[in-house]
Amino acid sequence: MNKLLIVLSAVFLLLTGCASSVTKDIMVDTDVDPKANLKGYSSYAWLGSASIVYDPEGQWEPPQFDMDNEVKFLIDRELRAHGMTETSSNPDLIVAFAAGIDMATMEIKTDPDSNLQTLENVPSGALTVILIDAQTGLAIWGGIATGEVQQNPDQAVTRQRLDYAVSSMFKQLKK
Repeated sequence: MNKLLIVLSAVFLLLTGCASSVTKDIMVDTDVDPKANLKGYSSYAWLGSASIVYDPEGQWEPPQFDMDNEVKFLIDRELRAHGMTETSSNPDLIVAFAAGIDMATMEIKTDPDSNLQTLENVPSGALTVILIDAQTGLAIWGGIATGEVQQNPDQAVTRQRLDYAVSSMFKQLKK
């Protein structure tokens, strides 16, 4: 029993350690209209066709990975967890998201061996989610996640990073 507990603890630490290292660069921030009564919203619809930046070179989106659908799936999941349902007629909220990538972002990095600072290219990206009151057309809540673009990403890591970003945003959505 003791050995099993030690093995399970080690596996848990390994998995949580990997999860945090994969997402440690992601920063999330949200803002809500102080006059918005989020408890008054129970349905939503998508604003047109939301999309992520086109990436024909595959620099930041893994091949055969549909990031648009993945982000939409994650947002749907979070809104449903907050008691909302998707509808095509008379929604309370309109949902929009967008992403942007800057492949030319530069950042000062410190070499751990020499303690010298150098300027390095660190591509960055951002995902923004906005909830809009359907009656007024005004944004009532917004979330943004920013992070470094991963080099040669695989689908599992990309999914994990997107899940972390969207989940973290909606944890801050108080209902």
